[in-house]
Amino acid sequence: MTSPDFSIEFFPPKTAEGTDKLRATRARMAVLNPKYFSVTFGAGGSTQQGTLDTVLDIRSEGHQAAPHISCLGSSRARLRDILAEYRSHGIQRLVALRGDLPSGYGAMDAASGEFRFANELVEFIRAESGDWFHVEVGAYPEMHPQARSPSDDMQHFVRKVQAGADAAITQYFYNADAYFRFVDSARKHGVQVPIVAGVMPITNYTQLMRFSDMCGAEIPRWIRLALASYGDDSESIRAFGLDVVTAMCERLLAGGAPGLHFYSLNQAGPTMAICQRLDASLV
Repeated sequence: MTSPDFSIEFFPPKTAEGTDKLRATRARMAVLNPKYFSVTFGAGGSTQQGTLDTVLDIRSEGHQAAPHISCLGSSRARLRDILAEYRSHGIQRLVALRGDLPSGYGAMDAASGEFRFANELVEFIRAESGDWFHVEVGAYPEMHPQARSPSDDMQHFVRKVQAGADAAITQYFYNADAYFRFVDSARKHGVQVPIVAGVMPITNYTQLMRFSDMCGAEIPRWIRLALASYGDDSESIRAFGLDVVTAMCERLLAGGAPGLHFYSLNQAGPTMAICQRLDASLV
């Protein structure tokens, strides 16, 4: 099989020890030759400095890096400074997201801000930087948890692409049909940009349930029941998760997904195990 085009996501460490651990993680994962490493931010861009520091660390190692950038809770002036700083360091790829408000902020705070939606952020990036940045946006095969309907969610997605996005990365999912239906619907709405499938390795049942409740990702009943049946048997959970996620990735790639974006949670092992199964020549 042809080696898939894929990327790997990290979150910025908060301690010197975490920074060292992430460097070791990247060193292990570098043998996979990912297209780029992306780096998230906290609510309201609260870890933006950590995002920049991690991105520059990645660049110093000779890898491509893509910082996530959030507009919710940010001013135009602040975002203009962030874009200029990334550009000054030669960074040419961004993941542009609406983001979440910092703790203690509510809907009224969001409504009173300078940006409300990700399409406004993409428009701002294009107005400020032209085509300097390759801009990726988020996509939700199972609908954004705050969307009113699948149709409404698709219209939001279309607006982000029309604003100037180059590609999209989906929220993680465990139902390949949801991805294929979303892509088919996007194409019918005139969206032609690549829609990369987001992949979350399964390693911890409780953690997975918590993440999925927050982001609206559905865990199919048969997967939930199987994971619950393993109890505290972490080895069985990892083995089952590896089988399930690898099989889904194989189907996604066979069905035309242009690439895979792994939500690594700063761990090398789970993503590397999936990639080894997908294509032994990668390692």
